[in-house]
Amino acid sequence: MIDRDRLGALLRRERATFAERNPRSAAEYERAGHLFGRVPMTWMNKKAAGFPLYLATARGATVTDVDGHEYIDFCLGDTAAMAGHSPEPVVAAVRERFDTLGGACAMLPTADAAWVGDELTRRFGVSRWSFALTATDANRWAIRLLRAVTGRPKILFNSYCYHGSVDESLIVLDSQGRSVSRDGNVGAPVDVTETSRVAEYNDLAGLERELAHGDVAAVIMEPALTNIGIVLPEPGYLEGVRELTRTYGTYLVNDETHTFSAGPGGATGAWGLQPDVVTIGKAIGGGIPSAAYGLSEEFAQRVENTKNLDLIDMGGVGGTLAGNALSIAATRATLEHVLTKPSFDRMSEMSAQFANDVQRVIDAYDLPWSVTQLGARVEYRFAKPAPRTGTESHAASDADLEDFLHVYLANRGILLTPFHNMALMSPATTEEQVERHHKAFEGAIEELSARRGPS
Repeated sequence: MIDRDRLGALLRRERATFAERNPRSAAEYERAGHLFGRVPMTWMNKKAAGFPLYLATARGATVTDVDGHEYIDFCLGDTAAMAGHSPEPVVAAVRERFDTLGGACAMLPTADAAWVGDELTRRFGVSRWSFALTATDANRWAIRLLRAVTGRPKILFNSYCYHGSVDESLIVLDSQGRSVSRDGNVGAPVDVTETSRVAEYNDLAGLERELAHGDVAAVIMEPALTNIGIVLPEPGYLEGVRELTRTYGTYLVNDETHTFSAGPGGATGAWGLQPDVVTIGKAIGGGIPSAAYGLSEEFAQRVENTKNLDLIDMGGVGGTLAGNALSIAATRATLEHVLTKPSFDRMSEMSAQFANDVQRVIDAYDLPWSVTQLGARVEYRFAKPAPRTGTESHAASDADLEDFLHVYLANRGILLTPFHNMALMSPATTEEQVERHHKAFEGAIEELSARRGPS
């Protein structure tokens, strides 16, 4: 239903406007020749307009670039700043720990860590916690423990899942239903089919077929897919996953890094799930690098009772900066004062308003698109009905259409997550900011649908 010529013309217009608006960002990008890819991390080259915006300041749900333009930030660091940029309780805790008290990386535990462990147990159910700096590392370390106690070599993932840069997770199903390495898998240390199995999300028969091999230590999954576009569980699916993992002696890991948006205990708490392990990162530190993995009491005791596991020195479970006093102080402040139940209630209300606004535009223009909400997170997709598997969600992508919407919105002071059409609400997000997105989004669709050519 999209006029591709018109879309191309509009995209060229918006990119030209972006370049005119942002000369300082363009200059910074040009002079960064000694950075690999001209950016601090190569994923920052996911840019719809030819070069990235450069950050000057950020506070709450607003960021300002080096050209002085202010943006409503619905990206929020792709979840890392779900608490909002520099929330005051976190700023105060970090200042006290780093300045007044000192000892941010003293390799000594602090009392804050026990408080955080108690709070994470209350929210997610599993009772023994350890810390990391990224969810990727939390998943990696959990995988080591899972293999160690089960003696099984393989980990099962959903096709087009996202668990950071965990090597084992980069496995998908091809068009023939065969397990293959995901396109773009850089420098894989070993064929991923040797380390992993894969099944479609929402496909219990496919999951059982893979578990029946008897070599799967754990199923690691997001309770709802997110980074390929939000894909929600069908009725009975998650209960079926839990039943099958128990039947085949396989542990279940919920990666709540993105699904934390579902509520204070993530999807695990919101939907009453019972995983053996929970991993989480990004948002819990309020902008300071922090992550954690939690073990059920049964699994933790099995780890402790397994002989010849070096969990202190050479076991590969840990890292010098993991659990440092600064990140733990930030995590406590975030959980205690910022990402609380009242905050999640309001964030979900803002998300529902956002979703309803988008749906009204889709309906008004009779677009074959869909909108999906997951607590404080909402996303619009170029498919109707909404995709039910990761592979379907991957197939629904439209790079030019996505780029047009992202650049169009950026030129009008609104930022979405660059990897997809995802908007996240923070405690600082306002109704007026959501309404501004609605007006800009409707303007984009109106121009895209108009019969006259773009000016």
